[in-house]
Amino acid sequence: MNYETTVQADSGEYSSDKLAGTAPSEGRSKVKLAAIIMAVLVVAAGLAYFLITGGTAEVADEREEQGAAITVVTPGRATVAGEIVATGTLAARRELPVGIDGAGGKVVQVYVDAGTWVRQGQVLASIDRSVQNQQAASAAASVEVAESDARLAQANLDRSLQLVERGFVSKADVDRLTATRDRAVAQVNVAKAQLNQIRASNSRLSVTAPASGLVLERNTEPGQVVSAGSGPLFRIAKGGEMEMMARLSESDLAKISAGVSAQVVPTGSDKTFTGQVWQVSPTIDPQNRQGMARIALPYARELRPGGFASATIASGTVVATVLPESAILSDSEGAYVYVIDAENKAQRRAVTTGIVTNEGIAVTDGLDGTESIVLRAGGFLTPGESVRPQKAETSES
Repeated sequence: MNYETTVQADSGEYSSDKLAGTAPSEGRSKVKLAAIIMAVLVVAAGLAYFLITGGTAEVADEREEQGAAITVVTPGRATVAGEIVATGTLAARRELPVGIDGAGGKVVQVYVDAGTWVRQGQVLASIDRSVQNQQAASAAASVEVAESDARLAQANLDRSLQLVERGFVSKADVDRLTATRDRAVAQVNVAKAQLNQIRASNSRLSVTAPASGLVLERNTEPGQVVSAGSGPLFRIAKGGEMEMMARLSESDLAKISAGVSAQVVPTGSDKTFTGQVWQVSPTIDPQNRQGMARIALPYARELRPGGFASATIASGTVVATVLPESAILSDSEGAYVYVIDAENKAQRRAVTTGIVTNEGIAVTDGLDGTESIVLRAGGFLTPGESVRPQKAETSES
């Protein structure tokens, strides 16, 4: 009451009726404004929640349905030239060990060295034959003595035959002289045989080449005493022909035959030599389950017996699907690839691999070439996973 009286007295403008009518109107306006603001905030919060939760879920669902982008390739089928890569050692195709086949003795002179080309019958080294020459001379003298005894025995027999008709010599004497003559002739033959034996033995004191070829080793020097048990004095590659002895597994050995071509590269050289398989081992080593393929090669300075080399052997042709190495995976169950089906899902498929070529790996079983194969990153996929396949560019396929 005092408040109203004071206002009326001081202002003179506001009555109690005016104050009573103005205050409720302003309060309602403020309440409406606050309600509108609250409604706007609720709508904004709801929209934000929708965008954060509902929109993200839809995008996630869409991405999940589409999957990751994966490069695929449709390889088809092609005729692949089969090749087998192997390693092995070089050797002379026909190595001839040359040694002493006589009594032996001291080496007087050596006429050739390793790396020398020789012809058949050429003297490689000579052995001291001073003692043997005396033996030959003695045997020749024995022949002359035997021949002289034979002539005397023949003369005695001839005279006896002239006297037997006159009765001065008996028939028994003639028989005895005939036997003496025959024995003397036999002695001549024995002496000649002994002489020929000594001469043949002496001729073998000269070490000669049994065939034309390249001397690979020289294992003797002048002054060395040699005999039949001394081992080879020389080793000769007949005709200079070489070979590579390539070791192959059982499966690879079954794919080749005599007559197929091979490219050989000696270790330490960038040259390639063309050869031909001339023998395939008829047996398999039970220890390492490998066999030998012998590749004939013409002579070349780079082909040194005992050295290592690698060979690429032709093994025929095969029609197969060829895939890059990145497309083929393997685990404890074997080799496999991922095939994209009609629903764009990755499916695992087991395959059998074959020849390895410069273009890739041949798949001999499991594919017909019309499938869409994951080219890369197959190891990160799981069977049934949805993907977005993209065809590989020509350079990649």
